[in-house]
Amino acid sequence: MRKIYLAIALFFTTSVFAQEKPNVLFIAVDDLNDWIATMGGRDGMKTPNLDALAAQGMIFTNAHCSAPSCNPSRTSVMTGVRPSTSGIYNNNQEWRKSSALANAVTIPEFFRKEGYSTKGTGKIFHALSWTKTTYGKDMNDTKIWDEYYPSNGGSLPEDVWPKTAVKDSTGYINWDPVSGKGIGKRPPHYFDFGALGKDKMTSEYKVVDWAIQELNKKHEKPLFLAVGLFRPHIPWFVPQKYFNMYPLSEVKLPRIMVNDLDDVSPVAVKWLARDWQKWILDNNLWEKAVQAYEASISYTDAMLGRLIQGLKKSGKMNNTIIILWSDHGMHIGEKQHWEKFTLWEESTRVPLMIVAPGLSKPGSRSSQPVSLLDIYPTLVDIVGAKVFNQLEGKSLKPLLLNPAITDIEPAIITWHYNNHAVRSERWRYIKYVNGDEELYDHQTDPDEFYNLAKLPGNRSLMDSMQKWIPKINVK
Repeated sequence: MRKIYLAIALFFTTSVFAQEKPNVLFIAVDDLNDWIATMGGRDGMKTPNLDALAAQGMIFTNAHCSAPSCNPSRTSVMTGVRPSTSGIYNNNQEWRKSSALANAVTIPEFFRKEGYSTKGTGKIFHALSWTKTTYGKDMNDTKIWDEYYPSNGGSLPEDVWPKTAVKDSTGYINWDPVSGKGIGKRPPHYFDFGALGKDKMTSEYKVVDWAIQELNKKHEKPLFLAVGLFRPHIPWFVPQKYFNMYPLSEVKLPRIMVNDLDDVSPVAVKWLARDWQKWILDNNLWEKAVQAYEASISYTDAMLGRLIQGLKKSGKMNNTIIILWSDHGMHIGEKQHWEKFTLWEESTRVPLMIVAPGLSKPGSRSSQPVSLLDIYPTLVDIVGAKVFNQLEGKSLKPLLLNPAITDIEPAIITWHYNNHAVRSERWRYIKYVNGDEELYDHQTDPDEFYNLAKLPGNRSLMDSMQKWIPKINVK
């Protein structure tokens, strides 16, 4: 029966793609964690377009970033090289200066060699700086694109920011999400939220508009189109109608446990933004922050809906591979932490969806552990090219053909030098640079409240997971 299924899948793959190379719509979302409805991570989330896209193909419900930070995660996606191999661990490192990546072939370069036109817009690579109204100059490689909007040196068009501002002691401009006045000693200026503007004023709306225009053009070559949707990255400034979707009286805070940090490594504790959590609690802003994050997710969901509708109207839907991914997760107060930058579930688990006409089965799901590092070899495999040595991930094409496959190697996540997490279907094992270990059973403890590493009976399990930790760790 399996042979028949594979034969049918192969027939459709060749019949759809053989005569004309498929276009590729490559969608990156920033800071989108596992709260979306189709992943079952949050009651009451309104993400109809993300849910609909997942239903068109396969969603990987146990997908993880290779690093819980924008630059190393995006660099590993775009090059197929692990952070531990490249030495790109932080947001301020220029990835082309890594000896392992100086001549690396990025995803757009691969498609260009395959005869594609490569175009992009929005945040695909990381940015190095902030400005008042946009994300600043980024680390985009200008040579790898045929065209980029708004420019090769700036990934996002002008965005909506508040007019009322106060300066804190560091010189940062801060906007209080409640009254317009400064509240105590607060986190950096970009940790902010509030209802601002209209859809058409936002950077993502402009990004999607440009992408739709590209989709509707007649291209002589097949198109690789990368679209980066910045939110739900902070600051959470989106129109009021998205806040209205989540009344404060109905907002539910994340699950927490008193003394949750007592059994974790001090290495991990040093990474936490506990001062952000203190500021949130001191000013009674947790519900408002959760509301703002949820509103920002629904806003991005709406922008995704516009993009997919534009693809449908272009007539290219049936010959376009769609890949949607988020660069990492996001803590919203769990373990007294905000943002990413940890090796725990909320930092690493991300949405990953693949719609490949004639290959992926609509409505299929896989709970096998996969990595964003697998995106590049999967694309290479799907378009019929040979996976090359640079790529350290695995092709997910076998899972697309047969979602019942279970013998998948675990996902590996790295944060800073020689700190790694190993995520299997059931377990998360973490080993820090100082030798500390953590072990969590997601079958019984999805919130990772209980570190089981010190239980003697778990030693053999941890040893079996430890063997997956990368042997190469570049300083």
